[in-house]
Amino acid sequence: MRAQASVLHLDLDAFFASVEQRDKPSLRGKPVVVGGVGGRGVVSTASYEARVFGVHSAMSTREARSRCPHAAFLTGRFHAYREASGVVMGLLRAVSPLVEPLSLDEAFVDLERADLPDLETPTVTAFAQRLRREVSAATGGLTASVGLGTSKFIAKVASDLDKPDGLTVVAPGTEQELLRPMKATVIPGVGPATAERLRRAGIVTVADLEAVSAEELVRIVGRSHGTGLWHLARALDDRPVVAEREAKSVSVEGTYDTDLTDRRLMEGLLTRQAGEVAARLVKHGLSGRTITIKVRLHDFTTVNRSSTLPSPTDTAGTIARVARSLLGDLLASADLSGGVRLLGVGVSGLADWVQEDLFGGTDAEPEPEVPVDLPTMRRRETWPPGLDVEHDEMGRGWVWGSGRGVVTVRFETAETPAGPVRSYAADDPQLHAWLPPEPADPADPADPAEPVGPAARDTVTDADGSTDVAAQSAADSTGDDGEVGEVGEVGEVGEVGEDTGDDAGGLSAPPDAPGPRA
Repeated sequence: MRAQASVLHLDLDAFFASVEQRDKPSLRGKPVVVGGVGGRGVVSTASYEARVFGVHSAMSTREARSRCPHAAFLTGRFHAYREASGVVMGLLRAVSPLVEPLSLDEAFVDLERADLPDLETPTVTAFAQRLRREVSAATGGLTASVGLGTSKFIAKVASDLDKPDGLTVVAPGTEQELLRPMKATVIPGVGPATAERLRRAGIVTVADLEAVSAEELVRIVGRSHGTGLWHLARALDDRPVVAEREAKSVSVEGTYDTDLTDRRLMEGLLTRQAGEVAARLVKHGLSGRTITIKVRLHDFTTVNRSSTLPSPTDTAGTIARVARSLLGDLLASADLSGGVRLLGVGVSGLADWVQEDLFGGTDAEPEPEVPVDLPTMRRRETWPPGLDVEHDEMGRGWVWGSGRGVVTVRFETAETPAGPVRSYAADDPQLHAWLPPEPADPADPADPAEPVGPAARDTVTDADGSTDVAAQSAADSTGDDGEVGEVGEVGEVGEVGEDTGDDAGGLSAPPDAPGPRA
Protein backbone atom coordinates (compact mmCIF):
# COMPACT_ATOMS: atom_id res chain seq x y z
CA MET A 1 0.00 0.00 0.00
CA ARG A 2 1.34 3.41 -0.98
CA ALA A 3 1.63 6.61 0.97
CA GLN A 4 -0.41 8.58 -1.60
CA ALA A 5 -3.54 7.82 -3.59
CA SER A 6 -1.52 7.35 -6.75
CA VAL A 7 -3.30 4.36 -8.32
CA LEU A 8 -6.16 5.30 -10.64
CA HIS A 9 -8.85 2.94 -11.90
CA LEU A 10 -10.99 4.06 -14.82
CA ASP A 11 -14.16 2.19 -15.80
CA LEU A 12 -16.22 3.25 -18.81
CA ASP A 13 -19.88 3.24 -17.80
CA ALA A 14 -22.13 0.54 -19.35
CA PHE A 15 -19.60 0.58 -22.14
CA PHE A 16 -21.14 -1.49 -24.95
CA ALA A 17 -24.61 -0.04 -24.37
CA SER A 18 -23.24 3.50 -24.11
CA VAL A 19 -21.44 3.15 -27.44
CA GLU A 20 -24.71 1.98 -29.01
CA GLN A 21 -26.58 4.96 -27.58
CA ARG A 22 -23.86 7.31 -28.78
CA ASP A 23 -24.01 5.94 -32.33
CA LYS A 24 -27.80 5.55 -32.47
CA PRO A 25 -29.44 8.88 -31.52
CA SER A 26 -32.94 7.37 -31.33
CA LEU A 27 -31.79 5.12 -28.44
CA ARG A 28 -30.39 7.84 -26.22
CA GLY A 29 -32.12 7.87 -22.86
CA LYS A 30 -33.84 4.56 -23.60
CA PRO A 31 -33.13 1.03 -22.29
CA VAL A 32 -30.54 -0.82 -24.39
CA VAL A 33 -29.34 -4.38 -23.91
CA VAL A 34 -26.28 -5.73 -25.75
CA GLY A 35 -25.64 -9.44 -25.94
CA GLY A 36 -27.00 -12.60 -27.47
CA VAL A 37 -30.43 -11.77 -28.87
CA GLY A 38 -31.54 -15.37 -29.32
CA GLY A 39 -33.65 -17.38 -26.95
CA ARG A 40 -30.51 -18.86 -25.40
CA GLY A 41 -28.45 -15.68 -25.42
CA VAL A 42 -26.97 -13.91 -22.43
CA VAL A 43 -26.79 -10.21 -21.61
CA SER A 44 -23.34 -8.69 -21.94
CA THR A 45 -24.14 -5.10 -20.99
CA ALA A 46 -27.30 -3.23 -20.06
CA SER A 47 -27.70 0.53 -20.15
CA TYR A 48 -28.60 2.27 -16.91
CA GLU A 49 -32.11 2.79 -18.24
CA ALA A 50 -32.45 -1.00 -18.56
CA ARG A 51 -30.90 -1.64 -15.15
CA VAL A 52 -33.83 0.18 -13.55
CA PHE A 53 -35.93 -2.82 -14.62
CA GLY A 54 -33.52 -5.32 -13.06
CA VAL A 55 -31.61 -6.22 -16.23
CA HIS A 56 -27.93 -6.93 -15.65
CA SER A 57 -24.97 -8.62 -17.30
CA ALA A 58 -24.84 -12.44 -17.36
CA MET A 59 -28.66 -12.61 -17.14
CA SER A 60 -30.34 -14.72 -19.80
CA THR A 61 -31.75 -12.67 -22.65
CA ARG A 62 -35.07 -14.43 -22.16
CA GLU A 63 -35.35 -13.10 -18.61
CA ALA A 64 -34.13 -9.66 -19.68
CA ARG A 65 -36.89 -9.51 -22.30
CA SER A 66 -39.50 -10.41 -19.71
CA ARG A 67 -38.26 -7.71 -17.35
CA CYS A 68 -37.82 -5.00 -19.96
CA PRO A 69 -39.70 -5.95 -23.14
CA HIS A 70 -39.50 -2.43 -24.54
CA ALA A 71 -35.68 -2.35 -24.51
CA ALA A 72 -33.59 -2.40 -27.66
CA PHE A 73 -31.85 -5.79 -27.79
CA LEU A 74 -28.75 -5.53 -29.95
CA THR A 75 -25.88 -7.78 -30.97
CA GLY A 76 -22.38 -6.44 -30.51
CA ARG A 77 -20.31 -4.24 -32.83
CA PHE A 78 -16.76 -4.91 -31.73
CA HIS A 79 -15.22 -2.59 -34.28
CA ALA A 80 -16.98 0.32 -32.54
CA TYR A 81 -16.03 -0.88 -29.06
CA ARG A 82 -12.39 -1.39 -30.02
CA GLU A 83 -12.21 2.03 -31.61
CA ALA A 84 -13.61 3.77 -28.52
CA SER A 85 -11.41 1.70 -26.22
CA GLY A 86 -8.33 2.57 -28.26
CA VAL A 87 -9.05 6.27 -27.89
CA VAL A 88 -9.36 5.98 -24.12
CA MET A 89 -6.30 3.77 -23.67
CA GLY A 90 -4.34 6.23 -25.80
CA LEU A 91 -5.31 9.07 -23.47
CA LEU A 92 -4.22 7.03 -20.45
CA ARG A 93 -0.88 6.06 -21.99
CA ALA A 94 -0.22 9.71 -22.77
CA VAL A 95 -0.47 10.31 -19.03
CA SER A 96 1.67 7.44 -17.73
CA PRO A 97 3.69 4.62 -19.30
CA LEU A 98 2.24 2.25 -16.70
CA VAL A 99 -1.30 1.52 -17.88
CA GLU A 100 -2.74 -1.92 -17.13
CA PRO A 101 -5.86 -2.63 -19.20
CA LEU A 102 -8.21 -5.17 -17.68
CA SER A 103 -10.54 -5.24 -20.67
CA LEU A 104 -11.80 -2.94 -23.39
CA ASP A 105 -13.51 -0.70 -20.87
CA GLU A 106 -11.31 -0.46 -17.79
CA ALA A 107 -7.71 0.01 -16.77
CA PHE A 108 -5.37 0.90 -13.93
CA VAL A 109 -2.98 3.84 -14.24
CA ASP A 110 0.10 4.40 -12.07
CA LEU A 111 0.24 8.13 -11.39
CA GLU A 112 3.67 7.85 -9.81
CA ARG A 113 4.95 7.74 -13.41
CA ALA A 114 2.74 10.59 -14.55
CA ASP A 115 4.08 14.10 -14.97
CA LEU A 116 2.25 15.60 -12.01
CA PRO A 117 3.73 18.24 -9.70
CA ASP A 118 2.95 16.08 -6.68
CA LEU A 119 0.70 13.21 -5.60
CA GLU A 120 -1.22 14.95 -2.87
CA THR A 121 -4.97 14.38 -2.77
CA PRO A 122 -6.02 17.78 -4.25
CA THR A 123 -3.59 17.33 -7.16
CA VAL A 124 -4.67 13.81 -8.14
CA THR A 125 -8.33 14.78 -7.68
CA ALA A 126 -8.01 17.69 -10.08
CA PHE A 127 -6.16 15.48 -12.54
CA ALA A 128 -8.89 12.80 -12.43
CA GLN A 129 -11.59 15.39 -13.02
CA ARG A 130 -9.72 16.70 -16.04
CA LEU A 131 -9.16 13.17 -17.35
CA ARG A 132 -12.88 12.37 -17.20
CA ARG A 133 -13.66 15.48 -19.22
CA GLU A 134 -11.03 14.54 -21.80
CA VAL A 135 -12.40 11.01 -22.12
CA SER A 136 -15.90 12.33 -22.75
CA ALA A 137 -14.69 14.85 -25.33
CA ALA A 138 -12.49 12.35 -27.17
CA THR A 139 -15.11 9.58 -27.35
CA GLY A 140 -18.13 11.61 -28.36
CA GLY A 141 -19.75 11.73 -24.95
CA LEU A 142 -18.93 8.42 -23.27
CA THR A 143 -18.65 8.74 -19.50
CA ALA A 144 -16.21 7.08 -17.12
CA SER A 145 -16.22 6.45 -13.40
CA VAL A 146 -12.85 6.90 -11.73
CA GLY A 147 -11.45 5.75 -8.41
CA LEU A 148 -8.18 6.81 -6.80
CA GLY A 149 -6.53 4.99 -3.95
CA THR A 150 -3.32 3.78 -2.40
CA SER A 151 -3.61 0.36 -4.08
CA LYS A 152 -5.26 -1.37 -7.02
CA PHE A 153 -7.85 -2.93 -4.73
CA ILE A 154 -8.87 0.38 -3.19
CA ALA A 155 -8.90 2.20 -6.54
CA LYS A 156 -11.16 -0.49 -8.02
CA VAL A 157 -13.55 -0.32 -5.06
CA ALA A 158 -13.59 3.46 -5.28
CA SER A 159 -14.53 3.54 -8.96
CA ASP A 160 -17.68 1.54 -8.18
CA LEU A 161 -18.92 3.90 -5.48
CA ASP A 162 -20.23 6.78 -7.60
CA LYS A 163 -21.49 5.31 -10.86
CA PRO A 164 -22.13 6.44 -13.48
CA ASP A 165 -19.87 9.36 -14.34
CA GLY A 166 -18.45 9.68 -10.85
CA LEU A 167 -15.15 10.24 -9.08
CA THR A 168 -14.16 8.89 -5.67
CA VAL A 169 -10.80 9.55 -4.03
CA VAL A 170 -9.93 7.46 -0.99
CA ALA A 171 -7.51 9.53 1.07
CA PRO A 172 -4.51 7.68 2.51
CA GLY A 173 -5.26 6.32 5.97
CA THR A 174 -9.03 6.03 5.43
CA GLU A 175 -9.06 2.71 3.55
CA GLN A 176 -10.20 0.44 6.39
CA GLU A 177 -12.83 2.93 7.49
CA LEU A 178 -14.25 2.75 3.96
CA LEU A 179 -14.14 -1.03 3.73
CA ARG A 180 -15.43 -2.13 7.13
CA PRO A 181 -19.17 -1.56 6.58
CA MET A 182 -19.08 -3.13 3.10
CA LYS A 183 -20.16 -6.69 2.38
CA ALA A 184 -17.31 -9.18 2.10
CA THR A 185 -18.24 -9.71 -1.56
CA VAL A 186 -16.53 -6.40 -2.36
CA ILE A 187 -13.23 -8.28 -2.08
CA PRO A 188 -12.00 -9.90 -5.31
CA GLY A 189 -12.60 -13.64 -5.29
CA VAL A 190 -15.51 -13.63 -2.86
CA GLY A 191 -18.28 -14.99 -5.05
CA PRO A 192 -21.48 -16.78 -4.06
CA ALA A 193 -19.81 -20.01 -2.91
CA THR A 194 -17.15 -18.31 -0.81
CA ALA A 195 -19.68 -15.80 0.54
CA GLU A 196 -21.88 -18.68 1.67
CA ARG A 197 -18.99 -20.42 3.43
CA LEU A 198 -18.12 -17.15 5.16
CA ARG A 199 -21.76 -16.53 6.09
CA ARG A 200 -21.99 -19.92 7.74
CA ALA A 201 -19.00 -18.85 9.84
CA GLY A 202 -20.77 -15.61 10.79
CA ILE A 203 -18.74 -13.44 8.42
CA VAL A 204 -20.81 -11.02 6.33
CA THR A 205 -18.96 -7.71 6.21
CA VAL A 206 -15.34 -6.72 5.73
CA ALA A 207 -15.30 -5.76 9.41
CA ASP A 208 -16.25 -9.35 10.24
CA LEU A 209 -13.40 -10.57 8.04
CA GLU A 210 -10.96 -8.22 9.73
CA ALA A 211 -11.84 -9.71 13.10
CA VAL A 212 -10.97 -13.26 12.01
CA SER A 213 -7.44 -14.62 12.23
CA ALA A 214 -5.52 -15.71 9.18
CA GLU A 215 -5.50 -19.26 10.50
CA GLU A 216 -9.28 -19.33 10.78
CA LEU A 217 -9.74 -17.95 7.27
CA VAL A 218 -7.38 -20.60 5.91
CA ARG A 219 -9.47 -23.24 7.63
CA ILE A 220 -12.68 -21.84 6.10
CA VAL A 221 -11.64 -21.16 2.49
CA GLY A 222 -8.19 -22.69 2.03
CA ARG A 223 -4.64 -21.46 2.36
CA SER A 224 -4.20 -19.37 -0.77
CA HIS A 225 -7.63 -17.77 -0.69
CA GLY A 226 -7.67 -17.31 3.07
CA THR A 227 -4.32 -15.56 3.15
CA GLY A 228 -5.41 -13.20 0.39
CA LEU A 229 -8.67 -12.37 2.15
CA TRP A 230 -6.85 -11.66 5.38
CA HIS A 231 -4.63 -9.10 3.66
CA LEU A 232 -7.33 -7.42 1.58
CA ALA A 233 -9.68 -7.11 4.58
CA ARG A 234 -6.96 -4.90 6.06
CA ALA A 235 -6.52 -2.99 2.77
CA LEU A 236 -3.07 -4.53 2.35
CA ASP A 237 -2.36 -4.75 -1.36
CA ASP A 238 1.05 -4.14 -2.87
CA ARG A 239 0.39 -5.39 -6.41
CA PRO A 240 2.08 -3.12 -8.94
CA VAL A 241 0.44 -1.67 -12.02
CA VAL A 242 1.84 -3.80 -14.84
CA ALA A 243 1.76 -2.43 -18.39
CA GLU A 244 2.09 -5.85 -20.08
CA ARG A 245 0.31 -8.89 -18.72
CA GLU A 246 0.59 -12.44 -19.88
CA ALA A 247 -2.41 -14.50 -20.82
CA LYS A 248 -3.51 -16.88 -18.10
CA SER A 249 -5.38 -19.38 -20.22
CA VAL A 250 -6.82 -20.07 -23.65
CA SER A 251 -10.30 -21.51 -24.00
CA VAL A 252 -13.08 -22.22 -26.47
CA GLU A 253 -16.71 -22.70 -25.57
CA GLY A 254 -20.03 -23.04 -27.36
CA THR A 255 -23.70 -22.62 -26.50
CA TYR A 256 -26.16 -24.85 -28.35
CA ASP A 257 -29.69 -24.42 -29.60
CA THR A 258 -30.81 -27.68 -27.99
CA ASP A 259 -29.67 -29.02 -24.63
CA LEU A 260 -27.20 -31.87 -25.07
CA THR A 261 -27.81 -35.22 -23.38
CA ASP A 262 -25.84 -37.67 -25.52
CA ARG A 263 -22.38 -38.46 -24.13
CA ARG A 264 -20.97 -39.41 -27.52
CA LEU A 265 -22.08 -36.10 -28.94
CA MET A 266 -20.57 -34.12 -26.06
CA GLU A 267 -17.28 -36.00 -26.41
CA GLY A 268 -17.21 -35.11 -30.09
CA LEU A 269 -17.78 -31.45 -29.32
CA LEU A 270 -15.04 -31.41 -26.68
CA THR A 271 -12.67 -33.06 -29.16
CA ARG A 272 -13.39 -30.38 -31.73
CA GLN A 273 -12.93 -27.60 -29.17
CA ALA A 274 -9.67 -29.17 -27.98
CA GLY A 275 -8.37 -28.92 -31.52
CA GLU A 276 -9.26 -25.24 -31.67
CA VAL A 277 -7.56 -24.56 -28.33
CA ALA A 278 -4.44 -26.42 -29.48
CA ALA A 279 -4.35 -24.37 -32.67
CA ARG A 280 -4.46 -21.18 -30.61
CA LEU A 281 -1.67 -22.39 -28.36
CA VAL A 282 0.55 -23.33 -31.30
CA LYS A 283 -0.19 -20.04 -33.07
CA HIS A 284 1.05 -18.05 -30.08
CA GLY A 285 3.92 -20.35 -29.13
CA LEU A 286 2.31 -21.42 -25.87
CA SER A 287 1.56 -24.63 -24.02
CA GLY A 288 -0.19 -25.41 -20.76
CA ARG A 289 -0.38 -27.97 -17.98
CA THR A 290 -3.92 -27.59 -16.63
CA ILE A 291 -6.85 -28.66 -18.78
CA THR A 292 -10.34 -27.59 -17.73
CA ILE A 293 -13.78 -28.33 -19.05
CA LYS A 294 -16.71 -26.03 -18.40
CA VAL A 295 -20.24 -27.42 -18.43
CA ARG A 296 -23.31 -25.23 -18.05
CA LEU A 297 -26.49 -27.14 -17.35
CA HIS A 298 -30.02 -26.42 -18.53
CA ASP A 299 -30.73 -24.50 -15.29
CA PHE A 300 -27.63 -22.27 -15.76
CA THR A 301 -25.66 -24.12 -13.09
CA THR A 302 -22.01 -24.06 -14.18
CA VAL A 303 -19.60 -26.85 -13.27
CA ASN A 304 -15.84 -26.91 -13.94
CA ARG A 305 -13.50 -29.90 -13.81
CA SER A 306 -9.71 -29.65 -14.17
CA SER A 307 -6.71 -31.93 -14.44
CA THR A 308 -3.05 -30.95 -14.30
CA LEU A 309 -0.46 -32.73 -16.44
CA PRO A 310 3.15 -33.42 -15.39
CA SER A 311 4.39 -31.14 -18.19
CA PRO A 312 2.95 -28.56 -20.59
CA THR A 313 1.31 -29.61 -23.85
CA ASP A 314 -0.01 -27.93 -26.96
CA THR A 315 -1.31 -31.02 -28.74
CA ALA A 316 -4.95 -31.52 -29.63
CA GLY A 317 -4.88 -35.27 -28.88
CA THR A 318 -3.67 -34.81 -25.31
CA ILE A 319 -6.09 -31.97 -24.58
CA ALA A 320 -9.00 -33.90 -26.08
CA ARG A 321 -8.25 -37.11 -24.15
CA VAL A 322 -8.08 -35.27 -20.84
CA ALA A 323 -11.23 -33.28 -21.63
CA ARG A 324 -13.19 -36.42 -22.43
CA SER A 325 -11.91 -38.08 -19.26
CA LEU A 326 -13.04 -35.08 -17.21
CA LEU A 327 -16.46 -35.30 -18.83
CA GLY A 328 -16.64 -38.97 -17.89
CA ASP A 329 -15.78 -38.15 -14.28
CA LEU A 330 -18.44 -35.44 -14.25
CA LEU A 331 -21.09 -37.74 -15.71
CA ALA A 332 -20.30 -40.29 -13.01
CA SER A 333 -20.60 -37.79 -10.17
CA ALA A 334 -23.31 -35.32 -11.26
CA ASP A 335 -26.78 -35.47 -12.74
CA LEU A 336 -26.66 -34.10 -16.28
CA SER A 337 -29.90 -35.72 -17.36
CA GLY A 338 -31.59 -32.33 -17.68
CA GLY A 339 -29.24 -31.44 -20.51
CA VAL A 340 -26.16 -29.31 -21.14
CA ARG A 341 -26.52 -25.91 -22.80
CA LEU A 342 -22.81 -24.96 -22.93
CA LEU A 343 -19.55 -26.86 -23.24
CA GLY A 344 -16.04 -25.46 -23.14
CA VAL A 345 -12.41 -26.53 -23.00
CA GLY A 346 -9.55 -24.43 -21.63
CA VAL A 347 -5.83 -24.77 -21.03
CA SER A 348 -4.06 -22.78 -18.30
CA GLY A 349 -0.75 -22.83 -16.49
CA LEU A 350 0.71 -21.46 -19.70
CA ALA A 351 4.37 -21.72 -20.70
CA ASP A 352 6.35 -20.91 -23.84
CA TRP A 353 7.78 -24.42 -24.17
CA VAL A 354 6.64 -28.03 -24.45
CA GLN A 355 8.36 -30.66 -22.31
CA GLU A 356 8.27 -33.31 -25.03
CA ASP A 357 10.47 -31.13 -27.25
CA LEU A 358 13.42 -32.08 -25.04
CA PHE A 359 13.09 -35.69 -26.19
CA GLY A 360 12.78 -35.06 -29.90
CA GLY A 361 9.00 -35.07 -30.33
CA THR A 362 5.81 -33.53 -29.11
CA ASP A 363 3.26 -36.33 -29.01
CA ALA A 364 2.40 -39.68 -30.44
CA GLU A 365 0.42 -39.72 -33.63
CA PRO A 366 -2.83 -37.87 -33.01
CA GLU A 367 -5.63 -40.23 -32.17
CA PRO A 368 -8.42 -40.39 -34.73
CA GLU A 369 -11.53 -38.47 -33.82
CA VAL A 370 -14.59 -40.53 -33.04
CA PRO A 371 -17.06 -39.73 -35.83
CA VAL A 372 -20.17 -38.12 -34.44
CA ASP A 373 -23.00 -36.12 -35.90
CA LEU A 374 -22.22 -32.74 -34.42
CA PRO A 375 -25.18 -30.39 -34.05
CA THR A 376 -25.45 -27.86 -36.83
CA MET A 377 -25.25 -24.42 -35.31
CA ARG A 378 -27.60 -21.95 -36.82
CA ARG A 379 -25.83 -19.43 -38.93
CA ARG A 380 -25.67 -15.89 -37.75
CA GLU A 381 -28.51 -13.90 -39.19
CA THR A 382 -27.68 -11.87 -42.24
CA TRP A 383 -29.19 -8.83 -40.57
CA PRO A 384 -28.76 -9.08 -36.77
CA PRO A 385 -30.26 -6.19 -34.78
CA GLY A 386 -27.84 -3.32 -34.32
CA LEU A 387 -25.71 -4.16 -37.37
CA ASP A 388 -24.27 -1.16 -39.20
CA VAL A 389 -25.59 -1.01 -42.76
CA GLU A 390 -25.48 1.31 -45.75
CA HIS A 391 -28.11 1.81 -48.44
CA ASP A 392 -27.08 3.07 -51.85
CA GLU A 393 -29.68 5.84 -51.74
CA MET A 394 -30.45 6.41 -48.04
CA GLY A 395 -26.90 6.22 -46.72
CA ARG A 396 -25.81 4.74 -43.42
CA GLY A 397 -28.01 3.32 -40.69
CA TRP A 398 -28.48 0.27 -38.52
CA VAL A 399 -30.72 -2.78 -38.45
CA TRP A 400 -33.84 -2.16 -36.42
CA GLY A 401 -35.13 -5.69 -36.82
CA SER A 402 -35.54 -8.44 -39.39
CA GLY A 403 -37.59 -11.50 -40.15
CA ARG A 404 -39.75 -13.18 -42.80
CA GLY A 405 -37.49 -11.94 -45.57
CA VAL A 406 -37.74 -8.29 -44.51
CA VAL A 407 -35.14 -6.08 -42.85
CA THR A 408 -36.06 -2.79 -41.20
CA VAL A 409 -33.42 -0.08 -40.96
CA ARG A 410 -33.23 3.19 -39.07
CA PHE A 411 -31.08 5.66 -40.97
CA GLU A 412 -29.02 7.61 -38.47
CA THR A 413 -25.47 7.84 -37.17
CA ALA A 414 -23.75 9.46 -34.21
CA GLU A 415 -23.44 12.68 -36.23
CA THR A 416 -27.10 12.94 -37.27
CA PRO A 417 -30.42 13.46 -35.52
CA ALA A 418 -32.71 10.49 -35.00
CA GLY A 419 -33.49 9.29 -38.49
CA PRO A 420 -36.28 7.69 -40.49
CA VAL A 421 -37.18 3.99 -40.53
CA ARG A 422 -37.52 2.05 -43.78
CA SER A 423 -38.06 -1.62 -44.60
CA TYR A 424 -36.53 -3.60 -47.46
CA ALA A 425 -36.41 -7.10 -48.78
CA ALA A 426 -33.61 -9.00 -47.04
CA ASP A 427 -31.94 -9.60 -50.40
CA ASP A 428 -32.24 -5.99 -51.60
CA PRO A 429 -29.06 -5.40 -53.65
CA GLN A 430 -28.90 -1.76 -52.54
CA LEU A 431 -28.54 -2.70 -48.86
CA HIS A 432 -25.11 -3.70 -47.55
CA ALA A 433 -23.47 -4.36 -44.22
CA TRP A 434 -21.08 -1.52 -43.34
CA LEU A 435 -17.68 -1.77 -41.70
CA PRO A 436 -15.21 1.03 -41.06
CA PRO A 437 -12.15 1.17 -43.31
CA GLU A 438 -9.15 -0.80 -42.10
CA PRO A 439 -6.61 1.37 -40.25
CA ALA A 440 -3.39 2.06 -42.08
CA ASP A 441 -1.37 0.23 -39.42
CA PRO A 442 -3.56 -2.28 -37.58
CA ALA A 443 -2.54 -2.99 -34.01
CA ASP A 444 -2.64 -6.74 -34.55
CA PRO A 445 -2.96 -7.70 -38.21
CA ALA A 446 -2.37 -11.36 -37.38
CA ASP A 447 -5.50 -11.50 -35.25
CA PRO A 448 -8.37 -9.85 -37.10
CA ALA A 449 -11.65 -9.65 -35.31
CA GLU A 450 -13.67 -12.80 -35.57
CA PRO A 451 -17.28 -12.53 -36.73
CA VAL A 452 -20.07 -12.64 -34.23
CA GLY A 453 -21.29 -16.21 -34.25
CA PRO A 454 -22.70 -18.91 -32.03
CA ALA A 455 -20.53 -21.96 -32.62
CA ALA A 456 -17.78 -21.05 -30.18
CA ARG A 457 -15.75 -18.16 -28.95
CA ASP A 458 -12.02 -18.03 -28.36
CA THR A 459 -11.16 -16.22 -25.18
CA VAL A 460 -8.36 -15.77 -22.74
CA THR A 461 -9.52 -16.16 -19.19
CA ASP A 462 -8.43 -16.67 -15.65
CA ALA A 463 -6.96 -19.98 -14.60
CA ASP A 464 -10.30 -21.50 -13.65
CA GLY A 465 -11.15 -21.58 -17.35
CA SER A 466 -14.59 -20.16 -16.67
CA THR A 467 -14.89 -17.16 -18.92
CA ASP A 468 -18.42 -15.92 -19.13
CA VAL A 469 -20.08 -13.03 -20.87
CA ALA A 470 -18.32 -10.77 -18.45
CA ALA A 471 -14.97 -11.44 -20.09
CA GLN A 472 -15.05 -8.10 -21.81
CA SER A 473 -15.43 -6.31 -18.53
CA ALA A 474 -13.53 -8.57 -16.19
CA ALA A 475 -12.63 -7.21 -12.79
CA ASP A 476 -9.16 -7.48 -11.34
CA SER A 477 -10.02 -10.53 -9.29
CA THR A 478 -9.75 -14.26 -9.18
CA GLY A 479 -13.06 -15.80 -8.21
CA ASP A 480 -13.97 -19.26 -7.09
CA ASP A 481 -17.50 -19.28 -8.44
CA GLY A 482 -17.06 -18.63 -12.10
CA GLU A 483 -16.19 -14.98 -11.71
CA VAL A 484 -13.74 -13.78 -14.29
CA GLY A 485 -10.29 -12.73 -13.17
CA GLU A 486 -7.55 -10.72 -14.78
CA VAL A 487 -7.73 -11.15 -18.52
CA GLY A 488 -4.80 -11.06 -20.88
CA GLU A 489 -5.38 -11.32 -24.58
CA VAL A 490 -4.43 -13.99 -27.06
CA GLY A 491 -6.71 -13.11 -29.93
CA GLU A 492 -9.94 -11.21 -29.57
CA VAL A 493 -13.23 -12.23 -28.11
CA GLY A 494 -15.33 -13.13 -31.10
CA GLU A 495 -18.85 -12.42 -29.92
CA VAL A 496 -21.00 -10.73 -27.36
CA GLY A 497 -23.02 -12.96 -25.12
CA GLU A 498 -23.96 -16.45 -26.18
CA ASP A 499 -25.91 -15.70 -29.29
CA THR A 500 -27.39 -18.63 -31.15
CA GLY A 501 -28.56 -16.34 -33.90
CA ASP A 502 -32.10 -17.67 -33.77
CA ASP A 503 -34.00 -14.47 -33.12
CA ALA A 504 -35.79 -12.49 -35.77
CA GLY A 505 -34.74 -9.13 -34.43
CA GLY A 506 -34.07 -6.96 -31.44
CA LEU A 507 -36.63 -4.18 -31.72
CA SER A 508 -40.26 -3.68 -32.39
CA ALA A 509 -40.95 -1.46 -35.36
CA PRO A 510 -42.91 1.71 -34.60
CA PRO A 511 -46.64 1.49 -35.35
CA ASP A 512 -46.28 3.27 -38.67
CA ALA A 513 -43.26 1.30 -39.86
CA PRO A 514 -43.69 -1.52 -42.37
CA GLY A 515 -41.03 -3.69 -40.78
CA PRO A 516 -41.45 -6.74 -38.55
CA ARG A 517 -42.00 -6.73 -34.84
CA ALA A 518 -39.69 -8.62 -32.50
